Amino acid sequence: MPAAEMDDFRRSYARLCKESGAEPQESVLQHLQEAPERSRMDFATHSLSVDTCGALGKLLQDELQFTEIVLSDCMLSEEGAKLLLHGLCTNTVVQSLDLKGNNLRAVGAEALGKLLRQNKSVRSLTLEWNNLGIWEESFALFCEGLGANSTLQRLDLRNNQINHQGAGELSMALKNNSSLRELDLRWNNIGLLGGRALLNCLHSNRVLRQLDLAGNNIPSDILKAVDQAVEHNQEHQNILCKSHSMTRVLSKEVLCLKEEKAKQFLDFMDTIDRQKEEITRSNRVSSARVGQLQEALTERHSALNSLKAKLQMTEAALALSEQKVHSLGELQSVAKEEQARLVESHAKELQQLKKDSADREAKLHRDLSAANEKNLLLRNEAEELERKCRGQQEQLFQVKETLTHMTAELKLRAVQAEERLEMEKRRFKQSLEDAESLRLKEVDQMTRHLEATERSLQERVQRLETIRIGLEEELSQAKAAAFVERGHVEEELIKAKNQARLEEQRQLEHLEEKLRLMAQSRDEAQNYCLQQKQAVAEALGKESQLSMQLEGLKRRVEELQQELSSKEQEKVAEVNKVRVGLQEQIGHLEAERTAQEGLREKIAALERQLKVLSSNHREALLDKDGEISSLLEKLRVREAEISRMREEEAQRASFLQNAIMTYVQGSPLNSFIPKK
Repeated sequence: MPAAEMDDFRRSYARLCKESGAEPQESVLQHLQEAPERSRMDFATHSLSVDTCGALGKLLQDELQFTEIVLSDCMLSEEGAKLLLHGLCTNTVVQSLDLKGNNLRAVGAEALGKLLRQNKSVRSLTLEWNNLGIWEESFALFCEGLGANSTLQRLDLRNNQINHQGAGELSMALKNNSSLRELDLRWNNIGLLGGRALLNCLHSNRVLRQLDLAGNNIPSDILKAVDQAVEHNQEHQNILCKSHSMTRVLSKEVLCLKEEKAKQFLDFMDTIDRQKEEITRSNRVSSARVGQLQEALTERHSALNSLKAKLQMTEAALALSEQKVHSLGELQSVAKEEQARLVESHAKELQQLKKDSADREAKLHRDLSAANEKNLLLRNEAEELERKCRGQQEQLFQVKETLTHMTAELKLRAVQAEERLEMEKRRFKQSLEDAESLRLKEVDQMTRHLEATERSLQERVQRLETIRIGLEEELSQAKAAAFVERGHVEEELIKAKNQARLEEQRQLEHLEEKLRLMAQSRDEAQNYCLQQKQAVAEALGKESQLSMQLEGLKRRVEELQQELSSKEQEKVAEVNKVRVGLQEQIGHLEAERTAQEGLREKIAALERQLKVLSSNHREALLDKDGEISSLLEKLRVREAEISRMREEEAQRASFLQNAIMTYVQGSPLNSFIPKK
């Protein structure tokens, strides 16, 4: 307390004394001026008048400076003590009050009871060498105030003439009091009945840690029982202090866990946002690429439409040539009869070849060699017939020449279109593989992050478990009287652990929901890619239709070549069957792709179970990735086989065309061609 405030307090005291018509005591003024401690007001052994007590009581109502007041041996009167205590009822700073040796009786006991009921700051109260227990009714009021008090921790009632009835009142007050730690009742007249009453109250009061009853004519067995009860209370309080300290430590740990979880959740949300941005960016890039592919497909559609128009023109020209060739049918009837026998034998050979479809490529090579030999025989036999129809063959040769030019142009354009389509396919597959690799990297990063968080959480849970086990061992060493309280402490620990686990489960469920949303967005992107693949497959189907139309044109050309062309038509039919088989294989490959999509969905389902089966989930992911890579490798092999078979078909068609051209040019009809 600063000197200026002490001077103000001294002047206020003098002013109040003058207002009440009394002179201030010089000893009080001098002591206030010379007080060494500014927060302690010590008037011990100073005689205080009633007016001084009234002035001090008024000043102490709102005084926020003194925390300790010593008024021992001040010869206070009943009225002076009442005025002082009434002033302290509203004080909120004083923590220690010493009223030793002031001969307080009925009025003082009532004032002290009121002080205990209203004051919320006094922690220590010394009432040694007074006579509070003489008047039973007044002491009962004092005990009622003590029972209603919730802040007093130390009470000294030595030498206060307390009998067994006063001890009974004190025991009733102690049953209701929950703050008093030390009580000194030495040198009173409590006796056997009072000792028993105090012993009975200790069964319900678990707060009192020190009770002195020496010099009260109490039997030794009761004193021992009281000492044991007080020891039990001390042990109980020690256990409570330890449990409170442990609960504070656990609460701090739980708060730290919550903060770490919040930080991890915010970091995870940031990574999810970044991944969403990357997914949207990749979707935009894929949509732009798909738009480019759509434009290329439209260009190819227009080119195919122009080819269709040219094919219609060639069909009209072929119709005219058929009318011209009809006149030649009569002359070639004899050749047809001879060739019919050859066609029957060749049909039998072809049926035999169809049975051996397992080795298609080798058998097709043998068929081509056999067909070439038979073509040579047929050429030798047809030379005689061609000499008879040289004049009509000139016009047919011209038509064939135009047809070969047109078919060559159509094949060249079809090959160019296929090459462009293959290039676009490769680009699209490369983009899909890049997106898939990026997604796999992101999934690996997320799994590693979740594993790290799980490990840290498990370590913290283990630490909490070790702390809990240590606390249970300490509580198990306590005596039987502390079992109920230990149960409460364990329930609080279990509640704290359950609350922490529930919060962890909520946060993990929230993270799993985020992962599920990301998987849904990824599935939507994959569905969009599948739609684009279906569009490309439709374009391939249209291309196959155009190739079938080209094959129809070939059949018509071979009809003009009569029975020789029939054999070539059967070979073309065989090639078409091979193509149908290839298309079936392509369908199987598409089914395998759908199976791959199912496997990817299973991988997404396994990712949602990361919390329970993290290690097994990583192995399953590696297995699934290996299967996907093997399936992709199979797809690449199948596509290479398809491209190789297409090249072989193109080579066979070119071989057949060259054979026909060499046959036509080397025939005797060539001599009848008019020279320009």
